[in-house]
Amino acid sequence: MGEVEPGPAGPLEPPEPPEAPASRRPGGIRVLKRTMKRNGSRHCLNRRSRFGSRERDWLREDVKRGCVYLYGADTATAAAASASATASSSDLHLVLCTVDTPASEICAGEGRERLYLQLHGDLVRRLEPTERPLQIVYDYLSRLGFDDPVRIQEEAANPDLGCMLRFYGEKPCQMDHLDRILLSGIYNVRKGKTQLHKWAERLVVLCGTCLIVSSVKDCQTGKMHILPLVGGKVEEVKRRQYCLAFSSAGAQAQTYHVSFETLAEYQRWQRQSSKVVSQRISTVDLSCHSLEEVPEHLFYSQDITYLNLRHNFMQLERPGGLDTFYKFSQLKGLNLSHNKLGSFPVLLCEISTLTELNLSCNGFHDLPSQIGNLLNLQTLCLDGNFLTTLPEELGNLQQLSSLGISFNNFSQIPKVYEKLTMLDKVVMAGNQLEVLNLEVLNCMSHVKHVDLRMNHLKTMVIENLEGNKYITHVDLRDNQLTDLDLSSLCNLEQLHCERNQLRELTLSGFSLRTLYANSNRLTAVNVYPVPSLLTSLELSRNLLECVPDWACEAKKIEILDVSYNLLTEIPVRILSSLSLRKLMVGHNHVQNLPALVEHIPLEVLDIQHNLLTRLPDTLFSKALNKLNKLEQLEELNLSGNKLKTIPTTIANCKRLHTLVAHSNHISIFPEILQLPQIQFVDLSCNDLTEILIPESLPATLQDLDLTGNTNLVLEHKTLDTFSHITTLKIDQKPLPTTDSTVTSTFWSHGLAEMAGQRNKLCISAVAVDNFAEGVGAVYGMFDGDRNEELPRLLQCTMADVLLEEVQQSTNDTVFMAHTFLVSHRKLGMAGQKLGSSALLCYIRPDTADPTSSFSLTVANVGTCQAVLCRSGKPLPLSKVFSLEQDPEEAQRVKDQKAIITEDNKVNGVTCCTRLLGCTYLYPWILPKPHISSTPLTIQDELLILGNKALWEHLSYTEAVNAVCHVQDPLAAAKKLCTLAQSYGCQDNVGAMVVYLNVGEEGCTCEMNGLTLPGPVGFASTAAIKDPPKPTTPSSSSGIASEFSSEMSTSEVSSEVGSTASDEHNTVGLDAALLSRPERRCSLHPTPTSGVFQRQPSCATFSSNQSDNGLDSDDDQPVEGVMTNGSKVEVEVDIHCCRGRQLENSPTLRENFPIPCLEERARGLVFGIRRQNSVNSGILLPVSKDKTELQKSPSTSCLYGKKLSNGSIVPLEDSLNLIEVATEAPRKKTGYFAAPAQLEPEDQFVVPRDLEEEVKEQMKHHQESRPEPDSSEEGRTELAEEFDTAL
Repeated sequence: MGEVEPGPAGPLEPPEPPEAPASRRPGGIRVLKRTMKRNGSRHCLNRRSRFGSRERDWLREDVKRGCVYLYGADTATAAAASASATASSSDLHLVLCTVDTPASEICAGEGRERLYLQLHGDLVRRLEPTERPLQIVYDYLSRLGFDDPVRIQEEAANPDLGCMLRFYGEKPCQMDHLDRILLSGIYNVRKGKTQLHKWAERLVVLCGTCLIVSSVKDCQTGKMHILPLVGGKVEEVKRRQYCLAFSSAGAQAQTYHVSFETLAEYQRWQRQSSKVVSQRISTVDLSCHSLEEVPEHLFYSQDITYLNLRHNFMQLERPGGLDTFYKFSQLKGLNLSHNKLGSFPVLLCEISTLTELNLSCNGFHDLPSQIGNLLNLQTLCLDGNFLTTLPEELGNLQQLSSLGISFNNFSQIPKVYEKLTMLDKVVMAGNQLEVLNLEVLNCMSHVKHVDLRMNHLKTMVIENLEGNKYITHVDLRDNQLTDLDLSSLCNLEQLHCERNQLRELTLSGFSLRTLYANSNRLTAVNVYPVPSLLTSLELSRNLLECVPDWACEAKKIEILDVSYNLLTEIPVRILSSLSLRKLMVGHNHVQNLPALVEHIPLEVLDIQHNLLTRLPDTLFSKALNKLNKLEQLEELNLSGNKLKTIPTTIANCKRLHTLVAHSNHISIFPEILQLPQIQFVDLSCNDLTEILIPESLPATLQDLDLTGNTNLVLEHKTLDTFSHITTLKIDQKPLPTTDSTVTSTFWSHGLAEMAGQRNKLCISAVAVDNFAEGVGAVYGMFDGDRNEELPRLLQCTMADVLLEEVQQSTNDTVFMAHTFLVSHRKLGMAGQKLGSSALLCYIRPDTADPTSSFSLTVANVGTCQAVLCRSGKPLPLSKVFSLEQDPEEAQRVKDQKAIITEDNKVNGVTCCTRLLGCTYLYPWILPKPHISSTPLTIQDELLILGNKALWEHLSYTEAVNAVCHVQDPLAAAKKLCTLAQSYGCQDNVGAMVVYLNVGEEGCTCEMNGLTLPGPVGFASTAAIKDPPKPTTPSSSSGIASEFSSEMSTSEVSSEVGSTASDEHNTVGLDAALLSRPERRCSLHPTPTSGVFQRQPSCATFSSNQSDNGLDSDDDQPVEGVMTNGSKVEVEVDIHCCRGRQLENSPTLRENFPIPCLEERARGLVFGIRRQNSVNSGILLPVSKDKTELQKSPSTSCLYGKKLSNGSIVPLEDSLNLIEVATEAPRKKTGYFAAPAQLEPEDQFVVPRDLEEEVKEQMKHHQESRPEPDSSEEGRTELAEEFDTAL
């Protein structure tokens, strides 16, 4: 276990283990020094070797107690640099402490000078003495999503957390990082190209852009020779081993020869110096090095013009701190973003040569007035801070041409913009502006571009009607505007106003060129005058009922997108436009297309998902000028309409290369195979019956989709003709199925994944139909976007994590959240830079809602979604965590000062705000999932899981309607993916369809076919149905495994015995129908009210002899039961048989009449049904012809176990032999002789051609039988009571 060194007695100290020596540590903390053995992956510890039982007891006393894992340096370089480093410096130390223990106390107890914190395997920062390490861990876990303090304490003690959060006693440094910062050593050096100079040992340093050579050995303070390397040479000296010649640039170039001792040193110096000499400007990049200061030797490089120190922890008052940067006499560009400075370094304002300064994401709340001294400054970036105002002195920077203040806390446009006349852009995205005041912009005649996206704009203020003639570009995306009038902006050329709540939009059309107003609530768009320069108009996803008139009159319009609106017609003037190249009118209510008169240059026509029943016959014919009306047409999308034919004149579209006519009623194959440039044809899900093939197909044809045409039969000759096509999609012939192979289950699934036009598939899925010993199911989908590693890892681990969490908590919100958070941790190093969307669906028996049989719990992060089909309508169960679709998440990310780029991505990486992985983007990207629980009902038909690409191209309703009538879940999943691809999806697409059968027809109770009692008792009436023939469940169902057709009697007895020993607790009902419990499926749980329960006794089974070795003397035949000589004895506990209540039970008389001997002779027997290993003991009267086995050997193998004596035991009955004990003669010794099964030869086999005739005769015979006397029906033999202790 290792040595434990406790500190002095105190409240922080756990009980001292007996094996620990009594040594003292300052500060009253306990340090567990151990050389831990790694299990599996690096830094993964054995759980048992963490601490002893006493330490664990000490931790359980208070949740504010915990342990901190303290790592040594990762490299030998760092260990050697520390004078106190020992041979075990890289060992792992466990420090027991509380949330109030400061870092200084841990350092004192460990003998360290300071502690370091590393986040996500990346940057390492030094902890301040007052910082509390354990509190840092607890806060980190709490922000991830853990709520329970006890669970937080457990997670904090998990060593796998080191991939996200790790403490070091020494600062770890990687060798390549050290080389980039500084290379130094004492080597033999010779100056000059000739051999006049002698070799001498000197200190040589390569730092920044220069080679530094000392004049005296080991001297760093005397005269230093500086050799600038930018633009110079580094050459190998062939006459001397491991020797390099460094030369500067220019006519008076100097040369130094340096001889190294080893090949490794030679290669390191050559690699780093080659990067320096290859530069054309003096640039030094020291970003992401966890630096607190720059090396002092860097100041020898006086030619540095650009210094990049992004993502460090630079300090002010250090020998190489920010306060000394004024020494760089030629520095023009300085990048100090993401350094967490907290306050503006005032001494930077003394570097008068600066022209570019980046101080974004440093937590500034204000700027000093001295910033006005940087008169040469041209670019100033202050994004991602907490600024609310700008100093007036900033107006002195008359050369400032770019000022970035996005994602700060400004509530209005600063007035200092009026003085900065060189600025042509106001970039204030992600601030807190609520009012758009055009008067402020009118005072800035130099401003042309205004970027106010992702603010809180709700209203607009115009104090006078004076127009603004200067602003040309406005970006108002992702605000809360309801009405927008920018008609005063006379020279407006481009407007972005997507994702607002606009109802009406008014603009000036004098200079308007592009308008993007998607995803609003627009009912009217007014532009005056007619925009003669307009080229692109996008108004999709609004509430427009007609195309604006001014759009029809625009003479230069090339792109018009009015999809997802309420249009009922397309104006003739639009289709007659001589400039329109791309028209998108999909997802509207258009019923007819106007007839074309003239030739138009339309290249793309998208009219999918409308109400078109026919196309004009003259649509593709020639115009009056003898040109085809759609001569330039290249893409045509007619999907989702009600077309029956496509005009034959489509053959005139010689440039057509893509035809998509998915989901119509087309019965005649269009004449497109003669087009010279045709490439992609999608005619899936139509009514095609035949294809007329020309003599030769075009060589350009690459993709032909004919799936979903149920009546289409392709001959071999046709298939041979299509053999050269790269992708031919046709329906596969269904495999023949028989009733004997059909099993009744609660759910079944199908999965389809398609890579699209990408060369790899970054989607994975998990599907477990029998989860947690067959009482539930788990389905999941994972989308890594551009990486395939994380989806594969989640596919392999997430179901196992769920199984562990389910055993720890019954609250669905708790165990689902912990499943995602633990899976996030288990991704380890792979999850530091990569991320994945995740969706997990868990079906389990519903214990909270007595009216429901199962509940569905869905959790997700990212963009994967699940949709439940209930009564034929979609019910979304997931939440899309993206910046565009979740304003709350977007606001959270903005409040934490993330930089959201113009393409709506967090730091330019991902559009998602919650993912598994991507730990380096914490706290902006979190793994906490959205969780929803829904009780499943008989109205729930299916569940659809899909990734982002699927739901981008399919609506919920369309997806449900597309697969609700498809019988095979696999075919349904493939159909969804094909649909998405037919609608233009080129990315990875994945779909999983889960068919649900949680109604009464899915019941597998012993009383299958009856109206079973709910939790409150039995129903008053019941209908008896013929049960299906017993079948062997599939191996995937978890109900039964494969059985051999040949099995000896001893094998049967051993298997039956093992089954009996695993029986669940017996339950007796108040109704007292039988003396044993009823076996129920998950749809019908055992009633809990008025139940007599007791532990089951040991029941053993044998064929000829009981397990206690005594021969059974019960050889008398059972009355009314046919036997073939073999028997199975059953030893049971009949102590609590309550048979006398049988005759007093009205439910029994009404629902379960006791068959008389004549009925038994006619073939009425008791059928036993079984699901899994749950017992239910109700006997069901069924007809003999439904329970007897077929005679064929194959059927015998399927339906039962063939014994050595030739008899066949059906599986359902062989596993329930104890159930038939009530039919045996009552003996107070406790032994019964259970009846054996009938011989196959004893069955009455009816030929197929006589089945109907025999059934009619039997029915007539039964109807002609006299009715039994009612008094005889009422007589029921009383069951005996037994009180036998076995």
